[in-house]
Amino acid sequence: METVVLIMMIIVCFNYILKQTWRKPYFVALSAIVCGMFVGGMWPYAIEQSKSRISDWLADSSLMLDLAAILTLEVALQMSFCIMAAHIHSSGKIKARTLWTYRILRWFPGILIFPVLFSLLVATIFALPGTSFPLIAWSLAAAVAIVIPTGRWALKRLLPEKEIRLELLFLTNALIAVLGIVATVNGQTAVAGNDPVDWIALSGVVAFVAAGIIVGIIAYGIKLKKLIKTK
Repeated sequence: METVVLIMMIIVCFNYILKQTWRKPYFVALSAIVCGMFVGGMWPYAIEQSKSRISDWLADSSLMLDLAAILTLEVALQMSFCIMAAHIHSSGKIKARTLWTYRILRWFPGILIFPVLFSLLVATIFALPGTSFPLIAWSLAAAVAIVIPTGRWALKRLLPEKEIRLELLFLTNALIAVLGIVATVNGQTAVAGNDPVDWIALSGVVAFVAAGIIVGIIAYGIKLKKLIKTK
């Protein structure tokens, strides 16, 4: 369960930064400030948490079902944005209502990032015992405020084509939906795992997938350059 939730949190963070590539720099800066202030201001509540309480939350079926409803709503809105963006880019004349719907979905920042940031703050406090809580919180807040615009810039440089970023956003939200079903069925997975995670095998799979993505991006860039030269 903890592994599934951790993977979902990583994907939520990635999706949040990926969504920022459709926003103006000033809004990205505002979003980074809001997330940083949230992290810095939540330390009085974060220090009241404990590992046992978090485990109880993960085992609480009613709480997990409530989170499943929020997860489903956010995934639906983000996937609707992807569909609307693809429709607008491929259609000619667009109705005003359709355009306004697209703009609202584009500016929707997502709400799952906030519980993920809170969990990150709690984990950081647990990992640094004896350190001042405000120092940990505001240092992490500064890091979050820097990572969001930097990650947006890096993703736009790595994936300059909006179509690829749109497809990636759609697929990662679909993956979150699948993982959410696994993580929130009565608060537990269907089969309880007894073996520890094989980190070597997991690292190999991640490296293989990352290599495939890089090769695909390079091949697409070469193909795009050839098409531009022929024109």
